[in-house]
Amino acid sequence: MAPVWLTGQEIDYDSLLQRIDTVENPVYKPVVSLSYGMLNFRGDVKNSYTSAAVGNPAGRVNVATFIDRQHHFIANFNFTMGRLNGSEYAHGELGRNLNFQTDLYVVGVNAEYRFGHVLPSSSLVRPYLSLGVENISFSAKGDLTDGTGAPYYYWSDGTIRDVDESDPGPAQLMHRDYVFETDLRKREQQEFGLGDYNQRALAFPAGVGAHFRISDRAFFTLGLEYHYTLTDVLDNVAYSGTSTRGARGNDSYIFSHLSFHLDLFSDPRTRTVELMYADVEFDPVLLDDEDGDFVLDVSDMCPGTPFGTEVDSLGCPVDSDADGVPDYLDRESGTAPGAWVNDAGETITEDQFLAGMQYRDVAMDRENVDAYLDVIRDSYQVPSVAEIPERFRPLDEDGDGTISFEELLKTVDAYFDYELDLTLEELRELNEFFFSQ
Repeated sequence: MAPVWLTGQEIDYDSLLQRIDTVENPVYKPVVSLSYGMLNFRGDVKNSYTSAAVGNPAGRVNVATFIDRQHHFIANFNFTMGRLNGSEYAHGELGRNLNFQTDLYVVGVNAEYRFGHVLPSSSLVRPYLSLGVENISFSAKGDLTDGTGAPYYYWSDGTIRDVDESDPGPAQLMHRDYVFETDLRKREQQEFGLGDYNQRALAFPAGVGAHFRISDRAFFTLGLEYHYTLTDVLDNVAYSGTSTRGARGNDSYIFSHLSFHLDLFSDPRTRTVELMYADVEFDPVLLDDEDGDFVLDVSDMCPGTPFGTEVDSLGCPVDSDADGVPDYLDRESGTAPGAWVNDAGETITEDQFLAGMQYRDVAMDRENVDAYLDVIRDSYQVPSVAEIPERFRPLDEDGDGTISFEELLKTVDAYFDYELDLTLEELRELNEFFFSQ
């Protein structure tokens, strides 16, 4: 007989216990991002390199938020901090051996378009374009002297020496220390009566790049921005107003960057619905925690625990030395096992404990009752009572000098069975005697 193969449908238990729903109108909050990149100067003092990926490091903090209901346009508010510099060597024109460096501080805002009209929101790669306005602050410095304050003199053979090439006599070779010690604007004012320009200016950045999605709440960006400024003195060289004349036109710079974006505050785009017990209406009282000890009231064996007190799994304050006094009230930690303690957890003698029990002004709790009885059990003496009347002595079967409850019941049963020669009046006397013991 040929074998028969049976196949069955596998059950997806997760789908039975949970359901993932898409949130129709999630609330989007601002997204925070950090950027690291390179600044590359474009102006009169030119560097030997031209690649946008080579330059001076810069950092940026950015906060972004949607500005339209369809979430196609984004407003970015950012702060950028970095440094621009330039070095130009001209052997044929000695006056064009120039260098500068300036710290750059930028506060800006721009609008960004992510092609939401074309690409779905779930796209892993999303290109973008941006355009904005910003305020820049700068202060150009120059490396014009060495560490001793001696000025650099550039010679036509490409060397730097300590005297002018036209001066007779020996000349020592020098090398730049790349310490930008000279404030170029002040030098212009003091030596040439120039340099009357503002060190703040507006700029207009235009950017292009792509966002790469990591998750619903995180993505990174590769971007390139061109910043056109409304000043020509970032390098202290301008067409007019500076001792060294430059070309017409304003300065600019390029910022190439890598950014990481994190959405910490927006509503999730999906929501997990627990299907188990979904049709059960739970009493919210069952989920209360009145004393805030992280043990729900329904299972809290010690309600009303003071806030901040360490508790066990039952919600009761921890008692590390097991002396019956919780740690937050215990004035003596590490009490020896079996020791007598007072209400503050301090060790006391047995006599002090008994005295406290006898002269208390409140009812004794059950734990203290048990402890008290354990102490006095061996020394406890039954108080003396009146002797059993002569006619009732035969009823004391165990001969302990008292009529016990069992002996009283047995006598009552024998009376009604007509086994004892007692009158009803004598039976009443026996009952009164029993309660008088």
